[in-house]
Amino acid sequence: MAILAHDMPTRKINKASGKRRKLRKVLILGSGALKIGEAGEFDYSGSQAIKALKEERIFTVLINPNIATNQTSKGLADKVYFLPVNAEFTEQVIEKERPDGILLSFGGQTALNCGISLFEKGILKKYKVEILGTPATAIAKTEDREIFNNEMKALGLKVTSKELRFDLVYQ
Repeated sequence: MAILAHDMPTRKINKASGKRRKLRKVLILGSGALKIGEAGEFDYSGSQAIKALKEERIFTVLINPNIATNQTSKGLADKVYFLPVNAEFTEQVIEKERPDGILLSFGGQTALNCGISLFEKGILKKYKVEILGTPATAIAKTEDREIFNNEMKALGLKVTSKELRFDLVYQ
């Protein structure tokens, strides 16, 4: 009898309950549309994330609208959806696939924004999908410059002012 990747669960500690949770299936929000010389780092890092998950015998589901990326190479992810990376299409995939977790950090700005939207709309909670890696609250703090500056100031770090400057000196 063959052992399938999704039959061998990996366990993750749930911070809220302290209990271990089995991860059988993870959704990765991909790098989306790429142009030559643009955002290749997300394609590469996402490909490496898929490989790492598969090494842990976790079934991988990828959403990425671009057929010309490493992430969408045949045989890399267990299942690929060539759909736009947005909340509407991602919810449809979540409803169908029922992943245990979602990775937002491997698809650039589009994936981060999609993940925040899913979190804020309660979609992730509705389908019991855990954000793996950077929490939505931390992503949201880095996306809003004012909140980010206030967080840095609270840590005692200096931040640049928001003032518009016209007194630049060229040498």
